[in-house]
Amino acid sequence: MAAPRIWVLADPRAGTAAQALGIAERLEERLGEPFRTVPLAWGPLARIPWPWPTLAGLAPAAQAELRQGAPALVISAGRRSAPVALWLGRRGARTVHCMRPGFGARDFDRLVLGRHDLAGKTPPLPPNVLPVLGATHRLSPSRLAAARAEWAALAELPRPRTALLVGGPIRGEGMDPAAAGELAARVAAGSGSILATTSRRTGEAAAAAVAQRLEAKPARLFRWGDAGPNPFAGFLAWADAVVVTGDSVSMLSEALAAAAPVFVAMPGLDPLAAPRHAALHQSLYGAGQARPFDAFPEPFARAPLDESGRVAAEILAAGLLPAAGGVTAR
Repeated sequence: MAAPRIWVLADPRAGTAAQALGIAERLEERLGEPFRTVPLAWGPLARIPWPWPTLAGLAPAAQAELRQGAPALVISAGRRSAPVALWLGRRGARTVHCMRPGFGARDFDRLVLGRHDLAGKTPPLPPNVLPVLGATHRLSPSRLAAARAEWAALAELPRPRTALLVGGPIRGEGMDPAAAGELAARVAAGSGSILATTSRRTGEAAAAAVAQRLEAKPARLFRWGDAGPNPFAGFLAWADAVVVTGDSVSMLSEALAAAAPVFVAMPGLDPLAAPRHAALHQSLYGAGQARPFDAFPEPFARAPLDESGRVAAEILAAGLLPAAGGVTAR
């Protein structure tokens, strides 16, 4: 069996790795060929913002693995993986990188950047920059369809069903329990039933406040750390509306994969303290993909967002992945 032509440099941080993995999975769907995931084990020099292509930030075993060869295409995400991707690029790989690399932006074949990270940039953008709304991720239409089948029992809950995705402080952990409870109460008042999840940053006290406010309504609550399969994708697949806290770029972007109206809430969070997140929210509002929570539960029309699929299509259209026979894959 031929070695995979597509490599993903997988940062240990799941949200960062998901941006690269989501693109690779969409290429796999289109091409019918697997990709290789290369876990990046960082060494003590990883914190240095290396200004040139190098493997120096990696642990010795990870360096040795990458020195065995280079793929046709490498997909990476995050500042620390950028020097590694460009090192492979110098050995013949085409390079697609997600998020700001810190250096060498012009050296990537495609640089996938959120429109919120490009706010204030004077057009035209460099030709290798591919702007996306939010961030790429792994929640594809096929995964949502599979989740809808897996979690078909959720159809029995009263409509309108609202998916409530609760994060936490942008920096640190532990949402204010009073703010979390008030959010849950407002969502419950506008819903027939609630499909709620909490994250690591929500905190136990805030999660308990959410649970208490949902007791009077038909609801499913999956707390961070709960045992059993995670119903996150199933919640989105069966939701008639989605309310998501605006603290997580990844969670917001995944919410936009659903077909339902998306409302962004900021319970107890100061948008002025996080201008990057505020820019993200404005980019979504301007594109008609989301509305502020004040507009809930008034429905509005929007199309599901599939930025990972769009990036995969752009990679093939740009000829960045030659076919096995030497003809560019389309």
